[in-house]
Amino acid sequence: MVGAQATGRTRQDGQGLLGIYLNDHLAGATGGVGLARRVAAARRREEVGDALWHFAVDVAADRAALLEIMAALGVPVRAYKVCAGWIGEKAGRLKLNGRLLSRSPLSSLEELEMMRLGVTGKAAGWRTLQLLADTDPRLDRERLDELIARADSQLGLLEGLRVRAARLALGRGPTGA
Repeated sequence: MVGAQATGRTRQDGQGLLGIYLNDHLAGATGGVGLARRVAAARRREEVGDALWHFAVDVAADRAALLEIMAALGVPVRAYKVCAGWIGEKAGRLKLNGRLLSRSPLSSLEELEMMRLGVTGKAAGWRTLQLLADTDPRLDRERLDELIARADSQLGLLEGLRVRAARLALGRGPTGA
């Protein structure tokens, strides 16, 4: 009986831990959507505006995919974590980058770095779910493969934009000259 209780508790703890894990990712995705939309809006008239807008649309779609996965797994959304992600993104706007009334070139660099970190975490989350898909038929391995591929593509886009922003912000010009 003790072994059965321990096994049952481990399964329950595992499902509980999965719920915490996915809600943490949802909080991050909530902040990520806000950041991506804000960056895309701020830079809409720049050469990179369209790419950033498409990125923001993809980030919102990734958040929706996470919600679908959570529903399929029976994981309830924890509103306080979603709210924390939203508040965290808003609080991130309060940093000082050497200018009070206009955007600093450093703002673009830091925003791109934050988005890149977020996408790296998102990709890790999809890969973790892919591991679970081996034993959980509620998870669609092909869909997870698509989400991982999209995250990898997003990382490539953001890294290119980050390098360009670093050169511009730190005095090297767009090509490093």
